[in-house]
Amino acid sequence: MATKLNENTEVALPLRNIISMVAAASLCTWAYFGVIERLNTLETSRELMNADLLKKSEQTTTDSEQYLLIEHLASELEKLQADIAGGKAPYDQQQKLTLEFYEKRITSLEENLEKMRNGNH
Repeated sequence: MATKLNENTEVALPLRNIISMVAAASLCTWAYFGVIERLNTLETSRELMNADLLKKSEQTTTDSEQYLLIEHLASELEKLQADIAGGKAPYDQQQKLTLEFYEKRITSLEENLEKMRNGNH
């Protein structure tokens, strides 16, 4: 029994099966375009990252050395500022010792001068 198909052949499907097939096709189409969108987003971000890396790699070694030098000087400046704030700067310590010596010396000279004025040398 051979079945012949022509333009008048009828197919009987329940309506819920047709609706299910349309819904499944719509869901697959939506999922496909979601995956394509995600791939495009990832590809764009990868291209931007590669462009940034190429730009950074074109910097000369002089730029890197200058950046390291500036970073080192900034850390040294921070240490010095902390020492100055704490009264522990190298020159401050030396000046403090010198001033203490002069203060003791002036005090003893004033005492001697007072003794000489009073006639008790």
